Amino acid sequence: MYHKLGNIPQKRHTIFRKEDGALHHEELFGNEGFSGDSSLVYHLHAPTQVKAIGKCVNMNPKEAVSENVTSRKLKGKNIKPQNDYLKSKTPLLFNQDLIIGMSVSGKNKPDYFYKNATGDELIFVHQGKGILKTFLGNIPFFNGDYLIIPKGIIYQIQFESENNKVFYIDSSSSISFPKRYLSKKGQFLENSPVCERDIRLPQELKTVDAKGDFTIIINKNNHLHEVVYAHHPFDVVGWDGYCYPFAISIHDFEPLTGSIHQPPTIHQLFEAHNFVVCSFCPRMFDYHPDAIPTPYNHSNLDSDEVLYYVEGDFMSRDSIECGDITLHPGGIPHGPHPGTTEKSIGKKRTEELAVMVDPFKPLKITEDAINIEDDNYFKSWLTD
Repeated sequence: MYHKLGNIPQKRHTIFRKEDGALHHEELFGNEGFSGDSSLVYHLHAPTQVKAIGKCVNMNPKEAVSENVTSRKLKGKNIKPQNDYLKSKTPLLFNQDLIIGMSVSGKNKPDYFYKNATGDELIFVHQGKGILKTFLGNIPFFNGDYLIIPKGIIYQIQFESENNKVFYIDSSSSISFPKRYLSKKGQFLENSPVCERDIRLPQELKTVDAKGDFTIIINKNNHLHEVVYAHHPFDVVGWDGYCYPFAISIHDFEPLTGSIHQPPTIHQLFEAHNFVVCSFCPRMFDYHPDAIPTPYNHSNLDSDEVLYYVEGDFMSRDSIECGDITLHPGGIPHGPHPGTTEKSIGKKRTEELAVMVDPFKPLKITEDAINIEDDNYFKSWLTD
């Protein structure tokens, strides 16, 4: 969707002066060179004035398992909390296309800014509320919100609550809505589980005109670079275009149902290069008189399957707590736990809430994941 905030000139790449007669500084901000989505941003000061380059920290995930055929359960409640959101990010699973992790943090107002210069970010707010502050405007967020932050956005996350819990994806590619939900012109179709009214765009553009030392932590290929700029990065007076962060709530996802069990593709909300993201939400169960509501056993051959459990009663799983993460790897079949299929027959509705990520390349396991793993999960389908 096209969006604009603040003051911009009538034509792009034309004279646009400040009150003192000096020119504003125009910046083309986008992806895929000059052929992808972009926004034109107008600054009070040139966004190129770097005063110092500080330390560089290697944040590549520490690999513990590179080849995996073991079904795993990670206990999210055992993630060590920290006050700072960025420092609390804990990578658990990864491949060349994405990093999946959790963050548990407290109420904080960082004194630095952050920019991911490698790919898009998906932040699912399991627990917490606050404001995503960006140089393109602000977005309030709440429990259940997905925040999609395109590559290159300068931002701060300010939590206004304590005990915040986040499930995140750092992607090496753009994250978008599935093409099958959209018309040729990009409008959501009538059979889409979300629509434009559900999307919350940046608002409240606050222009800050300040000189000094402003630190931006730039993530480039999982290395954090400390760069000090001479002007506040939120010096934008206006912008327009198609490249910006947005929020959408998992509670606004409209589940599709059928008379018999539907495949998980109907729950898809986002897609990126080599992975998809789905939302499992409260819904009516299958309404055929002989329907079995639990999913059937299925072989993961083309993708791994990651589930992050948010709320409710997870019909096909035993001994699952909110905040747990399960990994069912490609190459072996998996399905409902013993007894859950029979128990589901006749039930009319589920209140489960979960986020699923299906990567199309095998995931590696980090040392942090091994430290919070339930070692016996892979045996939980045994009946003898």
